[in-house]
Amino acid sequence: MHADRTNRAAALLLAILLLAAGVIGALAGFGAFGSVTKHGGLLSNRVGAYFSDHGDWLWPVIAVAAAILALLALRWLLVLLFSTDRASDLTMTGNRSAGRTTLAPGALTDAVSEEIGGYAGVHSARARLIGDATRPTLVVGATLHDSADLPSLRRRIESQAIGHARQAMADPELPVRLDLNVTDRQASRVG
Repeated sequence: MHADRTNRAAALLLAILLLAAGVIGALAGFGAFGSVTKHGGLLSNRVGAYFSDHGDWLWPVIAVAAAILALLALRWLLVLLFSTDRASDLTMTGNRSAGRTTLAPGALTDAVSEEIGGYAGVHSARARLIGDATRPTLVVGATLHDSADLPSLRRRIESQAIGHARQAMADPELPVRLDLNVTDRQASRVG
């Protein structure tokens, strides 16, 4: 389950429920359900009487429904906190007669981050592989100094670092998302 999709679905469901409650309340206020609801209170004695008459089974049902909602909310929070779209170990293509080669995503992303981080004008860099391990996407984020030659750095990142990643993956069509940001903070590099 993908957290973004789950969030959108839950928010849409909540919006529909709240909209339906608002429409029903407005219709009741305009007398669509008869004059009793038009001039009656929002929570009239009929509701209290119903709860009083059926309290033996109604309150336990409400408690179970509340517990189910609490568990669903807890599951939703856990998905939000711990879900990841990062790719798992990558199986390299090629001649398999000598065996199977796997590549840990961290090895590739660390190499890409270090290479870009070493370029003049780069404040920081990070990379990650997301999606399916059979067809991952390389996401590269770099923060550049405001004094850097941005077009030149972009070309260098695309041709060198991303080119090296595509070469290492033996996939010249490896999808890449490159996010460049600019900062006016100075690097505090030691060593």
